[in-house]
Amino acid sequence: MNNFVVFSGTATRYLTEKICLSLNVPMGNCTVTHFADGEFSVCYNETVRGRDVFLVQSTFPNSDNLMELLLMIDAAKRASARSINAVIPYFGWARQDRKDQPRVAIGAKLVADMLSVAGITRVITMDLHADQEQGFFNVPVDHLYASSVMVPYIESLHLDNLVIATPDVGGSKRASAYSKYFQCPLVLCNKVRRKPNEVASMQIIGDVTDANVVLIDDMVDTAGTITKAADLMMENGARSVRAIASHCVMSGPASERVQASKLEEMVFTDSIPYSNRCAKVKQISIADLIAETIRRVVDNLSISDQYLL
Repeated sequence: MNNFVVFSGTATRYLTEKICLSLNVPMGNCTVTHFADGEFSVCYNETVRGRDVFLVQSTFPNSDNLMELLLMIDAAKRASARSINAVIPYFGWARQDRKDQPRVAIGAKLVADMLSVAGITRVITMDLHADQEQGFFNVPVDHLYASSVMVPYIESLHLDNLVIATPDVGGSKRASAYSKYFQCPLVLCNKVRRKPNEVASMQIIGDVTDANVVLIDDMVDTAGTITKAADLMMENGARSVRAIASHCVMSGPASERVQASKLEEMVFTDSIPYSNRCAKVKQISIADLIAETIRRVVDNLSISDQYLL
């Protein structure tokens, strides 16, 4: 455990500090210098030669976060690091995982290629939009699951007549895993979109009468889908509805929508920082989960032992 070092990108320093505290190691010292024209450069202020380097940076918008990570990877490679491990709690562009219409890019594959060319030897990430995106990389991918921290939280609520639900059919596999773990019913929402981030109609598949419903999703962007699902379930007789999601994208009117909805609470991990305060939003830290994963990578131990689902 002595020959590794953890560095932080600018946008994820809040999380890296907690990870290093859990590991009981100092955070690596690096400097990001910004220039007048918007360019920036990365410099490590300590030797990384022959060391296992872990670079913590989520690649949420804007794209400077991705570019900064690429520069950190390149700098570590040119400084003769033994291994370069990209710790990406939230992998941006993950929703662009296929050609869903003619003449569009597959953004997730492009970003994976960029990281590989830059010089990564491993990726540690959490709750990709689609599990098969691990195949976009030509290096090992340790795919963590937010259920490791979310399941204990749900258990702490002691909800009777629990029903697990998903706000769209695409998330049925994830919600089904929660349903099987808690041995409770699964309810689906079938939605029709007019265009991205706009839901035209939604129907519930299943019974939520007098149930305490927990909606499961991988991310919440504008919160249109998940708040519409929550309101619809309350209209159909649910006793309470709360939502659990891995990534707190929460862009545009999301905070106002959550606050105005019939959701009891909206629970995220801290893979993305959240600054727009909303009384219903709560974040649970994944710092210990990532720290334990780093320990296991350094010591060549199994990662899957941490999984609950």
